[in-house]
This record gives sequence, C-alpha cells and structure tokens, in this order.
Amino acid sequence: MDISEIVSTSFTEFDVGTPFSKVAGAFENQELDAVVVMDGDEYHGIISRRQLASSSNQPSTKVGSRVQHVPAVDRTEDVREVARLMIGSDAKTLPVLDDNHVFGVVTTDAILEAVRPFLDAVTVDDAYSTELISTSPETTIGKALNTLREARIAHLPVVDDELVGMLSLYDVIAFTTRSGQKSQGGSSSDFGDRGGGGRAAGGSHGGFGAREGDTDRMLDLPVRNLMSDTVTTVRRNAPLDELVETMFNQDISSLVVTNNKIEEPIGIVTKTDVIEALTWEREDQRTVQVVGLDLLEDSDYDDVSALIESVTSKYGEMDVIKASIELQEHKEQSRGVPLVLARIRLVTDRGYFTADGEGYGAPHAIRLAANAIERQILKGKTYGRSKKPRDPDERAKLYGWWLGG
Repeated sequence: MDISEIVSTSFTEFDVGTPFSKVAGAFENQELDAVVVMDGDEYHGIISRRQLASSSNQPSTKVGSRVQHVPAVDRTEDVREVARLMIGSDAKTLPVLDDNHVFGVVTTDAILEAVRPFLDAVTVDDAYSTELISTSPETTIGKALNTLREARIAHLPVVDDELVGMLSLYDVIAFTTRSGQKSQGGSSSDFGDRGGGGRAAGGSHGGFGAREGDTDRMLDLPVRNLMSDTVTTVRRNAPLDELVETMFNQDISSLVVTNNKIEEPIGIVTKTDVIEALTWEREDQRTVQVVGLDLLEDSDYDDVSALIESVTSKYGEMDVIKASIELQEHKEQSRGVPLVLARIRLVTDRGYFTADGEGYGAPHAIRLAANAIERQILKGKTYGRSKKPRDPDERAKLYGWWLGG
C-alpha cells in the first residue's frame, strides 16, 4: 500500500524569511494541514499545527529558524516506510515530493484512516505503553510541564487515588505563553493540534477563570486548574480499529488503558503507538533501521549496527526491540564535510531512549548521539514508557495482517 491516495494538498508555502506571525495567521484556515517552508526553490522544513501550539516565538521571529527539519517522501512511497520516517523524525506530518517539487503533505491521521480497516486483527494490548507516567491534581503546572518535556510525551493522566483528568502539553504551553493576557477558562487548544488539547482529550477544562500575571505565577498553579476533567479509557482487549475510530470520533490522540476486568489504569495508547505498530518488522528483518544510509561515507550499516550493540551490551540485560537512526544533512560545511544531525530512537524492554547528535559527517554525529544514549542508559533514565518485547508469533500475526492489507 502506498500513500498516493491519501496525500493532502491542503498546505501552503512560505519563504524562510517570513515572520512567524504570518505563518500563525495562515493556520486560521482550519483546513490547512501544514506550512511548507522553502529556501528559494528548495524544501527547507515544515511548520505544523502541533508545532505552532507548542511555540512561544515572538511574532517577528523568522520562520526559517523555527522549522521542523523532517524528511520528504515520494508520493508513491510505501505506507510502512512513511510510518517509519514519522517515528524516526518524531513528526506527524511529512512533505510529499513529485519530481523534486512539493506536491502535498501526508499526516498521521491520513495513514490511520487508510489502515483502520486492517487493524481488527490487533488489540490495544499489542501496542500500548505499559508504564503509565502520571501526575496528581495538586502538582504545579510547572512541575507537570517539566515531566512532559523530560519524558517527551504530550499527555499526562492526572491520578488522585483514581483517574480524575488529563493534562495536555499543548494546553500548558498555550496557557503559559499568554502571559499578561486574560483568559476566561475553557479549552485553549482550538488553534493547536486538533488531537492534542484538553477538549480533545475527552472533556472540558476545569475552568481556571480570568488570570493575569507573568509565566512564573502561572506555573505555580495546580494541575487541577488546567486539566481536562474527563478522560476516555480503553480496555486492553479492544481491537485497534475500534481504538482509532474512537480517536477520530472524539477528536483525541490518546486513551488511558485499563485492565480488562477492573477499571484500573495500567498504561496509555496514543496515535504514535499505533503508527509505530505499522513499522514492526518480521522476525528475520533488521532490528536496526537507518534512514539516510548514503550519508555514512566510509562507514556502512554494519558499523552502525555494531555501535548500537556496543552501547546496549555494557549495562546488563537489555532486549533491543528496535533501533532507528535518522540522518539529516544541513547546508553548513567545514572543510567540505557537511553538518549532519543524527537522531537515535532505541526501543528496549527497559523503556525507550532517544537522543540527537550534531557533527560534521554522519559517523561523528551518530557517535555523539550514541554517547548521549549511553549516558541515559548508565543513569537508568528512559524517555518514555517501557515496551513489551514482541514474540515471534505476535510478530507474525502483526506482519500478516499488514501484508493482507
């Protein structure tokens, strides 16, 4: 299955020198999926609603300095490869090229809509993240924001003996960046990611009333003042097609997973988790995936795979489920060697680790990113939740339904 039938042409282009305020104004068009930023005739990056919602840039900031550098894909690219690129670049929207010109964009929602009919063979239990990171109603918004950023997650369940609400990263940032302005309560996510806000999390805000003051005072408010007071849950045995249908019907991007017998929160499942399920490989395929192999110069795939193995083998038992390395080349050079960004996502049975490294030449950049991953493993610091290892039967089932689609 390729993406030719799900490419959206609901995008607009701006030059790198355009003020950020003009780009923000473009998103008043609710049908717009993304802004593609160009440097002359060359693709430079994108601005998405999600990124806009989490931005605190000054209106005069040039958009070229705030773009998300994500890989472009061909309009006939395989859906699995697009899903892999989305996970590797931490992006929910990718530009689509046709004859080296930007033809459109492809979004997470479009992919999920396309594959939804084939998801009935897989359950939430196959995809959800098993360690539930949560907060309490009395935790300050500042501390909750730090948890969201440290764990690189967008949704934080609020628990007070039982599940009482949901806090969204986009709502927190939208709230705190309105320093000096009055707010009358309600959802602050209407201008942001259509699946990420408090309203979109399944309920309405516990109104926080008219507030004025600086950001520090806002960050000292308790989470209960900003959280969504209703949370949508799903049981472990629910099929993924029903899960995705619920996400679309309720305009949400995450659900709290509960035990099949009792309503006890045991994890969380997001659109990203479902997209990641599309990237699972057959048992006989490579665990380490590299995007941008042509940038490796004198190194090759085996060198990168050996580096990942050396990093993970130093600190006891660790089952590597998947490692993805994405390489992006910048225009800047030093003595003819380009500046390269390497992003590593390491999914293990002890949680997942992610880090970036930027250096001249791909091998240097990968080494810097691997060093950062190694420090995280040494400290026992995971970015996000643990994943369950996939046994061969489970991999066969998942891969089978995809081939059948």
